[in-house]
Amino acid sequence: MKSIFTLSALALLTTINLTPVQATATNTTLAPATAGNLTGKVVETMDAATYTYALIDTGAAKAWVAAPQFMVKVGDTLAVADAMPMNQYRSKTLNRTFEIVYFSGSVRVNGKPAIAPAAAAATPAAPKPANLTNIARAPNGQTVAEILEGKTKFSGQPIAVRARVVKYNAQILGKNWLHLRDGSGTEGTNDLTVTTRAEVKVGDLVLVTGKLTTNRDFGSGYTYAAIVEDAIVVVQ
Repeated sequence: MKSIFTLSALALLTTINLTPVQATATNTTLAPATAGNLTGKVVETMDAATYTYALIDTGAAKAWVAAPQFMVKVGDTLAVADAMPMNQYRSKTLNRTFEIVYFSGSVRVNGKPAIAPAAAAATPAAPKPANLTNIARAPNGQTVAEILEGKTKFSGQPIAVRARVVKYNAQILGKNWLHLRDGSGTEGTNDLTVTTRAEVKVGDLVLVTGKLTTNRDFGSGYTYAAIVEDAIVVVQ
């Protein structure tokens, strides 16, 4: 997904305690559950965990959208790109079930790129690139490049990889999403996607074990040539 937040951005963990709201989303006319772009006036907004939720009125319908936390208020014009619809999405933080939420990593507010809360007061220093040198191979394991280059051979098989977390997105579809690199490979074979219930942070060195799945289709155009789902992740 494209964005200043980087989705991942799949950024990251600040827990915000909110007073629980009603168990189900407000009954309203909802936009159809298809991926794409949405633009409308913000009529309601709230923060939860690392995400900002906003109810927008497109003129034809109303739709809930969500993205990594950004500054927005009622009355603003919000535009989201590459929106990924999630039906019957349950937010544990809000104690609320949304009929449809459109997740996006590309958001513009009043025609300008959205600003994260931390950037509203000051411009943060650019993050240091992850140190991918001297990462030892996992015992009886593989490198990121070996897994991606040999995905057909490893499909459905257990893998083990030691790598650093370069991107982390919490609680999407009930799971945490990681992007791992270990310094091996080149563009297209140097970044492995993993889902897990473990909580980590960008820069952590982790040992990941699990089964490799290939050609995974989550719908709405989101497919992965190779992904390790429900992995065991141990910070080292």
